[in-house]
Amino acid sequence: MSSLLLIIVGGVLVNNFIMSQFLGICAFLGVSNKTETAFGMGMAVTFVMAIASLFTFFIQRYLLIPLKLEYMQTIAFILIIAVLVQIVEMVLKKTSRALYMALGVYLPLITTNCAVLGVAINNTTAIDGGYNLIQSVVNGTAGALGFTLAIVAFAAIRERLAIGNLPKWMDGFPGALIGAGLMSIAFQGFSGLIH
Repeated sequence: MSSLLLIIVGGVLVNNFIMSQFLGICAFLGVSNKTETAFGMGMAVTFVMAIASLFTFFIQRYLLIPLKLEYMQTIAFILIIAVLVQIVEMVLKKTSRALYMALGVYLPLITTNCAVLGVAINNTTAIDGGYNLIQSVVNGTAGALGFTLAIVAFAAIRERLAIGNLPKWMDGFPGALIGAGLMSIAFQGFSGLIH
């Protein structure tokens, strides 16, 4: 149980994919104008990462390794992620048309989001080092929740920046990048939690 807690704290805070490894920056910067949209994207990424962690564990352990096809890992994982993203896209289109429209092009881009692929690949390297199925799924879910935390917090910062009285040169994207950099520095403060 304590190892799962360490994986969760590591995925959400210490090794946050956006703030410490800079994976998934495209969606992070593109969908973080409003907290509602950012939360919706975070939940979509959480679903895809958690389920992708489950499926990629089985593909890696029971198909690629026994057949000595590890070199096909990236292609196999992207195919799994693409199918999951299509499912999310269809569900959102039917259940939440407004969120579907707000996410726009960034929803299909989850397929090639390097954070999602990064979690799957990190889990497979951890498989060789001892991650079991539960730990892989927990790591994927924790990484996605860390993504959600970062993107929602950043959206809240961007909303405040939009109504603030800032110098002209900080309007829009420059202010967003400065805010992202400061958030990254703040997340580095969590690095001492796990040794």
